[in-house]
Amino acid sequence: MAMLTVRNLPDEVHRALRIRAARHGHSMEAEAREILETTVSLEGKVKLGSLLADIGKQARLSDSEFAVFEQARDKTPARPVSP
Repeated sequence: MAMLTVRNLPDEVHRALRIRAARHGHSMEAEAREILETTVSLEGKVKLGSLLADIGKQARLSDSEFAVFEQARDKTPARPVSP
């Protein structure tokens, strides 16, 4: 695994990280790792709704063509997944 050293971290950032880690029951290193993983993994993700909206715009469907999709859509409420 790769390692990272952060130099010149302001005292208030260090203190806030220590407090945040304590609140979550993590070490400061684990908290920093989680923050970095979450931040970096969210950057490149495209949300499904945005992707589908873009596809719809590119397709330039008429209202009647779009209505076919609405009629075929399953409108049954979602149920939680059983273990």
